[in-house]
Parts: sequence; C-alpha cells; structure tokens
Amino acid sequence: MKMYTAEAMTKTMQEMIKKAVQTAFPEVEVPEFLLEVPKDKAHGDFSTNVAMLLTRTLHRAPRQIAEELAAHIEADVVVERVEVAGPGFINFYLQPTWVFGVLEDIERCGKDYGRIQDGQGKKVMVEYVSANPTGPMHMGNARGGAIGDSLASLLSMAGWDVTREFYLNDAGAQIEKFGMSLEARFLQLTGEDTPFPEDGYQGPDIAELAQQYIDTYGTELVKAESGERRRALVAFALPLNIEKMQKDLEKYRIHYDVWFRESSLYQSGEVEESVKVLTEKGLTYEKEGAIWFKSTKFGAEKDDVLVRANGIPTYFAADIAYHRNKFRRGFDTAINVWGADHHGHIARMKGAMEAFGIDPARLQVITMQLVRLVDKGEVVRMSKRTGRMITLSDLLDDIGVDAARFFFNLRQAGSHFEFDLGLAVEQSNENPVFYVQYAYARICSILRLLKEEGICVLPFKDIDVRLLSDAHEIALAKKLADFPEEIRVAAAGFEPSRITRFAMDTAALFHSFYNACHVRTDNVALTAARLKLVEGVRVVLSCALNILSVDAPEKM
Repeated sequence: MKMYTAEAMTKTMQEMIKKAVQTAFPEVEVPEFLLEVPKDKAHGDFSTNVAMLLTRTLHRAPRQIAEELAAHIEADVVVERVEVAGPGFINFYLQPTWVFGVLEDIERCGKDYGRIQDGQGKKVMVEYVSANPTGPMHMGNARGGAIGDSLASLLSMAGWDVTREFYLNDAGAQIEKFGMSLEARFLQLTGEDTPFPEDGYQGPDIAELAQQYIDTYGTELVKAESGERRRALVAFALPLNIEKMQKDLEKYRIHYDVWFRESSLYQSGEVEESVKVLTEKGLTYEKEGAIWFKSTKFGAEKDDVLVRANGIPTYFAADIAYHRNKFRRGFDTAINVWGADHHGHIARMKGAMEAFGIDPARLQVITMQLVRLVDKGEVVRMSKRTGRMITLSDLLDDIGVDAARFFFNLRQAGSHFEFDLGLAVEQSNENPVFYVQYAYARICSILRLLKEEGICVLPFKDIDVRLLSDAHEIALAKKLADFPEEIRVAAAGFEPSRITRFAMDTAALFHSFYNACHVRTDNVALTAARLKLVEGVRVVLSCALNILSVDAPEKM
C-alpha cells in the first residue's frame, strides 16, 4: 500500500537512489548518503550527496558519477525530472501533484492519521502535576498539567503504551506541617491565643478548612491532645483537598490512570526496604545520627540524607522508593515533569536508580520554567475575582480550558513563558488558539453549506488531484503530509509544543488557501478536489487538537 506522507516519500526516494547505485555500479556497496530537502526550492524537492561519497571507491569525478546515476533514474508518477548540480549533487524535482496522494492516506486512516509505531507498545509512565495536597494548585501545576497530559497523548500516538500517574504526597513532613497549620487556625478560630507556625501554610484556604471542620463537628477538639487534634483535622481536610484537586484536574481535561499515594510506600515497607538495600550495597553512611546516601558517587553535587537522626525518613527516601516502584511495575521508561527548581534533584534520583541496577536513561525528566502572567502589559499576581494568588481553578474560570492548554504548550517546557491573559480571551487572529479553532470552524462551515447544496466530499478514487495546481493547494497538502513526521520528532524529543506550532502553521496555510482559492467553483471536478483537500485539513487539525485536548469547534 503506497503512502504519501513526507516520511514515506523520503523512503521512496532513498530506495530509488539505492537502486540507481546498484544498477549503475553493481560492484560497489551503497554508502550511507544524505537525502535532504533544499532550503532553496530552485534546487528541487530533494537533494543527495551520494555521488561525492562514491568518488574514492570509483576513482572518478563526483559530477561524472552523478550524471551516470541520474541517467538510471527515470521520471515517473512521482519524479518529474532529475538534475545534476554543482560538484555532484543530484537534485530531484517531484511531480506537483504527488503530495495529494496524502488525501487518500487521511481518508483511509481517519482520526488515526499520523499514528506511528516508534514506541512498539513499550510501557511508559508519565507522571505530572503531583502537587502537594496541602493547598490549591498554582500556575506551575497548570503548565505542568498541560505539558504532561499532551505529552502522554503524543506518546500514545507514537505507539507507546502510556500510563498517566499522579503521585499524591499524603505523608511526610508536608503533611505534618499541614496538620500544625490547621491546628493553629482551628485554635485561633475557637478563641485561643495560639501563635501560627513560622513555616506553616499561610494561605486563606487553611482557615477555611478549619472553619469547615468547626461547622461540621463543632469545637470539641479544643480539649484533645495536640497530636490527636492534628490527626483529626488532617483526616478531615486532606480528602477535601484531594477531591478539589481531582475536580480541578478533570475540569482541565486531565484524567489519570493511577493516583499513587506516598503513604502506601510506608505501609508496604518499600521506603525502609529501599534504604536497607542501598545500605547493603555500601552506598550509605551514618553521620550525626542520620543515614546518608552517597549521591556524589553518581555525579550529584552533594550527598543526601535518607533517614534523619530522629529515625524519620526524608522525602528523598520516599521518592527513591517511589521511582524504584515505577520500574518494579514493569515500565520501560518513566517520564517526570518537574519544575526547574527540581533540576538538582535529577542527578541524585538517576543515581539512586543506577544504584538499584536500573539504567538511569530509563528515567527521563522534563524540567519546565515558571510562567509569568501579564495583562495589558502588567504583571498579574492576584486574581481579580478572589483577590488571592491565581490558582489553576481561577485561571480556568477566567480564560477557559482551551486557551490554558493551548497557551501552555506554545513554548518548550524549558523556556521562560509570558502568558498574556488578555490575548488568551481575545477573539482575533492575534490569539493563536482562536486562530486555529476559527480555521477548523470555517472548514466545518464550508462542508456544511456545500452539503446543503448537495455537494459532498467524494472518495479519493473519484477525485482528479491533477486539478490542484495552485501553490497554496500544494503547500497545504505538503503540510498535511508532514504530520506523521511531526509526531515522530515531537515524541522523540518529548516536545508537545511542536504539535501546537504544527496546528498554527496548518491553520495559517488554510486561511491563505481560503483567501486565494474558491472552494465552490463552476468547475464541478475542481470543486470536488478542493473540497477533498479541505476535508483533509479538517481531519488533521482535529488530530492535532486532540493531542492537546483542545476542542475543535464546528461553529464559533
């Protein structure tokens, strides 16, 4: 079955060149040659240096070799002509209509167009957001959520068996601090003159949770011992925070396969066992009553405490046990989306995995920079609606899910990003998500109106693609043919922002085509061909937006 994607065409050209070498010079081995797309279109659609690589073997001038090879490449339905240029480059000029065969690929594959099998069904876990359940989610969580979730969808399109996971930090020091903060606010609300912990959680949500407890159960906890009081408040407040997180993430179109609780690592003994194994391997030592991991042995800047002098494991110890658990569950690769402030944590975590005999390359970490919110040129730190720090929930209420998910994937994770709130809600071509969605809605409108006239999208076999000769039509079809390769490159680089840019570029090419070429013409066959191209754009834009979990609206 012939494919007309850019990738398939590259393979076709490579095979054509190999065959020419084998026919012209059967005595030599085909070298590893380059096949490139020239920046200057005057040099053709493809160019190869194969002749220059054969010079030493054949003891002949490269241009002479190139001319002989060119004579063994015949023009066909794909290649219009072949030319030799410069010292011995072979340039290929393709038939203008070859790329429209991609419309047949799109027709056959439908919503699976672009799907590849690079992942070969291997198991990959993408862990992202994993915010502490001690307060509302913030901008870092919002960006990490959009990047991680889109990456998971991208990897699935690339043939990986993907699991989305949230690591719920429901144990350890942060929960102790949560309990202390709740207790202080609870006692203050009941009239007690209680100081608030210096390092406690200062957010107004802590007082709100304490008040909720009082409204539900009264103030009897005032009489309880401090430890019992904290445990009761945490047992009440933590499930409420987790439920709120889950609802906000669902609203953000993030659906996890697994919610993994840190507390389960203590209950199963995995934290203790992991420390024990590292100790048995001679990779820990005691200092000042604490147990330290020899992180520097694995390239980290300093060693790290695993168990404090009071016998309580550190967060790092639990994190080691958690990552070890990931690979014990059979994942071939584990991908974490972390904030840039966790950069120093990467080497020591990879080192810990290496200590357990796990190839550290199987743990991949994407670090993302923080986002600066601006509105009308001014930096925004507070929500106009609540007067507080802007949370994920505030953001979704203010600008909507589509804009948030699209904007957070406009740049690579590692780049600093300025999020323009005003632009995100603007209905203009300056707003990238509006620009792409408007292109999709315009396509749906064309299809709908023509259908009302009795003009429907025909099967590819009934289309005469030779009629599609306008430069705008060719450029648009070539962009559609690029989609599977965009999936490949984006998945290999863990870069969903490539898909966002692809959607924007496709929308731009469609708008240019729309302004230059009337879909509805007096020529029935031309109308049918252009309508097929428009339908192809609709399918591919839908596939791209689906990876980003951004709506493809039929009307705007």
